[in-house]
Amino acid sequence: MITIVRYEASMAARWDEFARMSRNATFLHQRGYMDYHSDRFEDCSLIALHDGKWCAILPACIAGDTLYSHRGLTYGGWLLPLKHFDVTLMIGVMDAACEWMRAQGLKRMVYKAVPHIYHHYPCEEDLYALFRQHAVLTEANISTTIDLTCPLPLDRGNKSGANAARKAGIIVGESDSWEEYWQLLSSLLDQRYDTRPVHTLEEIHLLHDRFPGNIRLYTASLDGELLAGVVMYLSAPVAHCQYIGASPRGKENKALTLLFEHLIGLYSGMEEYRYFDFGISNEDHGRYLNEGLVRQKSRLGGRGIVYNTFEICL
Repeated sequence: MITIVRYEASMAARWDEFARMSRNATFLHQRGYMDYHSDRFEDCSLIALHDGKWCAILPACIAGDTLYSHRGLTYGGWLLPLKHFDVTLMIGVMDAACEWMRAQGLKRMVYKAVPHIYHHYPCEEDLYALFRQHAVLTEANISTTIDLTCPLPLDRGNKSGANAARKAGIIVGESDSWEEYWQLLSSLLDQRYDTRPVHTLEEIHLLHDRFPGNIRLYTASLDGELLAGVVMYLSAPVAHCQYIGASPRGKENKALTLLFEHLIGLYSGMEEYRYFDFGISNEDHGRYLNEGLVRQKSRLGGRGIVYNTFEICL
């Protein structure tokens, strides 16, 4: 017997414990991360009960007649336990969830599956259950990822660039210069795309304070001037690049190349990390591919991983 209930704030501790034990959850699915933007999204996270016991949780929000999993997260499908859960139970959970959504008057569900590189153990039962619900693939974003167990080397140009940056005296490493980097990043995004970082400085400070081991800033500097930076979102087995930026002087001096060489080497040496993910190179829900950006990431040794979004008409 599968029952679906809507998440309430009183369930936060139990939710977080379930997510920590899940085989496909990351720190993004902890309530401390999900709820920082609760003023922008109406939470409608779901809990599936099997014979009265929690068996799966779905980070989700609601807007109009649509349930999203979750608009404020890069990914966030059903989070599943390691034991006592197989595809037959997943089919029952998805069936029950669709019935619950219909009973609430919802017309569709937009589902962002957790990419397999984030799985602690194989966890694609939800993809089969989506197929059984006649889900349609509506968005595919290509990310570029390095397998840290057998990383491809940087190409000749990037090796040369890293060496030149090193000889120029550029210093790379972890930093707490969040304000300085956010000024640089905001200026770059404004000039190039007429936009701002998804997180404000206040929000990234809040999230870093809540998850100091998971959200870290690395920078490249020369003569005390910050030239480039990367914000790392760390969710074993993935070290993920969230924000990447370099000033004109940083680009000229190949500061990012040296920084990436440092980061790839750093996380290659940590057993808990299997993948180094540069992030997606798409706009317009995957329809536009930034080919130049993909080539830059590929020359650093990355290859393609897809972040998929599906839709179920209820």
